[in-house]
Amino acid sequence: MGYFTSLYSSELPHRARAVYMYLSDRSDKEGKCYPAIGTIARELKLSRSTVKRALDDLEKSGYLRKEQRWRENGGKSSNMFYLRKSDTSR
Repeated sequence: MGYFTSLYSSELPHRARAVYMYLSDRSDKEGKCYPAIGTIARELKLSRSTVKRALDDLEKSGYLRKEQRWRENGGKSSNMFYLRKSDTSR
């Protein structure tokens, strides 16, 4: 199949698969990206709650690690997402 083989064969819900593919499309070669939840929701035409559930699904299954980012003034910024990019590790 190819790049997403383990994702396709996983028990993840469709929402999580869609969000993973979105993040993968926007990540750098190291698997890092930082789109806002609202941006993901708008572009995938999903609710913010659905995107949050999908991110939790991905984090629990080991496909994703997220880290809170902060602005210089101390306010929250978008999360940094680190994707597991290789099907060979599953």
